[in-house]
Amino acid sequence: MTPHRWARDHRAAASRPPLPAPPVALTIAGSDSGGGAGLQADLRTFAVHGVLGACAVTALTAQNTLGVRAVEPVRPALVEQQLDAVLEDLPVRAVKTGMLATRGTVEMLVDRAGDLPRLVVDPVLVSTTGHGLARAGTGRALSDLLGRALVVTPNLAEASALLDRPVRTLEQAVSAARELSSTGARWVVVTGGHLDGDAVDVVAHREDVELLRAPRVSTRNDHGTGCTFAAAVTARLAHGDSVRTALHAAKRYVHDNLLAGAGWSLGRGAGPLAWRPLSDP
Repeated sequence: MTPHRWARDHRAAASRPPLPAPPVALTIAGSDSGGGAGLQADLRTFAVHGVLGACAVTALTAQNTLGVRAVEPVRPALVEQQLDAVLEDLPVRAVKTGMLATRGTVEMLVDRAGDLPRLVVDPVLVSTTGHGLARAGTGRALSDLLGRALVVTPNLAEASALLDRPVRTLEQAVSAARELSSTGARWVVVTGGHLDGDAVDVVAHREDVELLRAPRVSTRNDHGTGCTFAAAVTARLAHGDSVRTALHAAKRYVHDNLLAGAGWSLGRGAGPLAWRPLSDP
């Protein structure tokens, strides 16, 4: 680019009205070295939704599209220091949790739940390939955190672990959503990506149950769908959407991006879904 053209483009850019500051969302989650899930997926989803993403890292993982090789938790005290650094400086409007890794981190967040606006809890306990992502006792401690959440988004395996019983069918997912509502969580979404047939998420709120349906997408690129769904909900809440509106938008966002990335070949295993914005979010 010539200096003359640069100056012209600079003047054109300077003449545009400044962008308003974006809302801020915070993810408290583990790092995925393969980039498909975890805080990487959360921050990518926040950005696509026009949200500034802050993070508190709970664990480092060595993983790729084929699976998780190792997990190294971060000390709860350091997780809390990250939390304090963000909350003391940035106007956080919504918070998402993902893999919390240790009971100590979960208990710290239970104590700090009053500082976490519009809390969305994605109770990540086991990877898609079956690798444990939490130390012993973490699942039991999560029940207290669920009771302080605005939205809880377990998948079938996570609902099974939280309730200590199988959750494999749509009927069992409905029952699980109702039972998890008794923890005090205001909205429970048992995501049904692993059900047979359509991808049906079960939403329980007070006495009501709603089913969010989408056609199943045939693809191996589904790594990070749970993280992405919960992060999209969090992003829409940060923008001020109602919970129901945020859930419907997140469902559509995940479905559309499964379709968009269905033919990708990234890695030798389960690749990531795409990350393009909705045309009318």
